Amino acid sequence: MKFAAPLIEARLVRRYKRFLADVILPNGSETTVHVANPGAMTGLATPGARVFLSKSSDPKRKLAYSWELVEADFGAGPELAGVNTAHPNRLVAEVLAENKIPQLAGYETIRREVKYGRRSRIDFLLEAPDRPACYLEIKNVHLMRLPGLAEFPDCVTARGARHLDELADIREQGFRAVLLYLVQIGSAREVAVAGDIDPAYAAAFARARAAGVEMLARVCRLTHDEIRVDREVPVAD
Repeated sequence: MKFAAPLIEARLVRRYKRFLADVILPNGSETTVHVANPGAMTGLATPGARVFLSKSSDPKRKLAYSWELVEADFGAGPELAGVNTAHPNRLVAEVLAENKIPQLAGYETIRREVKYGRRSRIDFLLEAPDRPACYLEIKNVHLMRLPGLAEFPDCVTARGARHLDELADIREQGFRAVLLYLVQIGSAREVAVAGDIDPAYAAAFARARAAGVEMLARVCRLTHDEIRVDREVPVAD
């Protein structure tokens, strides 16, 4: 996924009210930007951090800028991390269309936002006449407290736990159920559940894995020009 235009470097003043941040632009002025991230953003919202913004061409939009990337040090030197949680489904759609994830390749149709479970929509439903349908849920990962170890979630997520239980139900009905963790930190070598942050999610993860839900993880390669889905990493038990 290439950014539509060159990103604008700024300095973070503060992030607040979940979806807002104040930054200082290159000309020295301060402005409020949109933060498409409902999580805690632990380690990513340090005042003074270098952040990178996209600018909307829509004159009717209330906030012209969106926070896309931040430069952070997770223990191995500064690197870029993606904070925009609106991007993962688009990124995964690109690699699914190109059959670049072997475990999810070979399906004839790919549908998005299909209703399932009690009150959810699956991110992707993969179908082919010669195999069970595959229900694919995507989770963005941007928490790293130890070098190389990406963790999910970064805050309590009842919705995330519900998705795991619904994927387990789908698996028990004879379909494939897959959870793909997409890590927007390029140095990640493994993904684990942050059970100390959300014990209920950790319990749901254990139930889902025991029921046969497949857990996959991919790390993104990030530059100032684009974000690409890159290598596979393991998901810890």
